[in-house]
This record gives sequence, structure tokens and C-alpha cells, in this order.
Amino acid sequence: MSDKVVLVDIADGVMTITLNRPEAKNAVNKALAEGVAAAIDQLESDGQLRAAVITGAGGTFCSGMDLKAFVTGELPLVEGRGFAGLCEYVGTKPLIAAVEGYALAGGFEVAISCDLIVAADNAKFGIPEVKRGLTAAAGGLAKLPRQIPPRIAMELALTGDFITTQRAFDLGLINQVVPAGTALEAARALAAKIAANGPLAVAASKQVVIKSQDWNTGNMFSEQMKIVQPVLVSEDAIEGATAFAQKRAPNWKGK
Repeated sequence: MSDKVVLVDIADGVMTITLNRPEAKNAVNKALAEGVAAAIDQLESDGQLRAAVITGAGGTFCSGMDLKAFVTGELPLVEGRGFAGLCEYVGTKPLIAAVEGYALAGGFEVAISCDLIVAADNAKFGIPEVKRGLTAAAGGLAKLPRQIPPRIAMELALTGDFITTQRAFDLGLINQVVPAGTALEAARALAAKIAANGPLAVAASKQVVIKSQDWNTGNMFSEQMKIVQPVLVSEDAIEGATAFAQKRAPNWKGK
């Protein structure tokens, strides 16, 4: 087992980021937060990378903030990125959480900060911070009501109760429920589907889906056009149409 707290693997245009503190159920300390931020920097700067999967070592995703480090005064924050080097950051490339075991507190907030979530059928989710006199300030309180019905988000925030994978799926919080032990494999397969698509189109589509939540009916199409117009006149758009006509796989250039 590597002594690095964040492991990075790259294959076929997809980065896998592994939270690697299994002895602490992948609890987030400062070093782990900085490692995740560095991995995201690499993802965003490498034109050959199309998407990333975030997972946890040792059969669990992430148990949240390292409370032992917290009581010594350490905060697992990265400037401009927030908790775990991720929760306040919106990148251009898709992030997929592959959840086994527990995604709790800050671990849950890491998961819901990703664009997609694939979870094992025995996983558990929750923001139990109130049970420790804390608040889910890394996105559990602010992001969750945008992703599930607000009253359900309120219940989870106030009780600290956990929910099952099936309940999370029924609420529309996660994308796929898979057998235990296969979340990473399924997430990588989902990432491969994304990686096969035009990178400019994927980035623009992600941006519109996120930003449109703050648009109104009067400006949504004009705001959307600001984002998608460069895609419509790109070399990749021509290549995509040409490849379709020629019945071949497209050769994306990202421009």
C-alpha cells in the first residue's frame, strides 16, 4: 500500500483519484485536501484527459473531516477550492464519485460536489455533523437542497440521519446503483462514455446545466448561446458531423 494519501491513475483519457487513508476511513486532513487539489489541477491542465473518477481506498468512500486533526487546529481546506480541495470548485471536466461503504459528512459533500455519482447498493450517505456540534458547511446545507427536495434536505441536516443507496437513488441524488465492490468499475465505464464525446461539447454542456439553475426564462437562451456558440463553430463540430456522415469514429482535437 502506498504511503501517499491521494493516488492518481490515468488510463484512456480518464483520471482516477483515490482517497488513500483507509486506516482512517479516508477522513480528510490537510494533506489529502492538497493532494486532491493537485490532482484536479492536473486534470484541468492536461488536454488528453476528459473526465475523472473519485473513489476511496479500503472499501469506503470517505468518512468526512479528520476530527483528530481538527481538534489540533488543522483545517482540511485549500484556498479557492474549499474542503477536501474540491467542494468550492467547479471545473470544466466531469467528475464522477464512485462510492463504496460510507460517504458521510464531508465525504458526502465531496460526493455531491461531483457531477455524477455511482454507488454500491450497500453504501450509506448522510450529513451527521449536528451530532458532533458542527454544521455541514462544505455543501451539505447549501448544495443538497438543489439536488433533492428541500424538506428532505432539511430533515437530513437537522437529524443527521443516514440514508441508503436506494433511498438516494429514489431521490434522484445518484445516477447508478451497482453491486457492492463494482462502483469503481461502473464509474470508469460511465467516464469512458463521456470521454468518447467531443470535449468542447462536454465542457459547454456541463457549464450550461450548472449555470442554468440561476437563469430565468427571459435570459436562459441568450445566456446559453454565450457558452455554446464557440462549440457550434469549432473544428470539433465539423469533425463530428463529418465522422457521422462517413460512419467512422470522430478524431477530436478539442478546438
